[in-house]
Amino acid sequence: MFLYIYVDYLALYKPGFIDEIRGGVVHEFDTGPAFVSLALTLMAVPILMILLSATLPARVGRATNLVVATLYIPVSVYNVAGEESWSYSWFYGLSIGLEVLLLVLVLRWSWTWPRTARAIVEHPRVGAHA
Repeated sequence: MFLYIYVDYLALYKPGFIDEIRGGVVHEFDTGPAFVSLALTLMAVPILMILLSATLPARVGRATNLVVATLYIPVSVYNVAGEESWSYSWFYGLSIGLEVLLLVLVLRWSWTWPRTARAIVEHPRVGAHA
């Protein structure tokens, strides 16, 4: 979640970015109600995933993590692919690379996480018993 916030915050330092916002445009999107709603939704999903991962039954939480992480990878890649100013490509590339890496880790851990209570006790990340 902090990664999204800091990337958006640091993007404000890009020359002309604040002028574009004042002109009603963020990247190529008009800053109307649809943009603000979409931005809020994209920011709310990671927050909700923390809550859902802690409260949903394991099987549902696992499936939810797999679906959401799979959907967020193309969104992250689209964000950097649409960037017209390649003078900041290292910044966007690094931020998107970190996002994708974290999403791939969520996918891997969700896919390999033990499915039964007995497996949880024996799983090496949770603690093996003798």
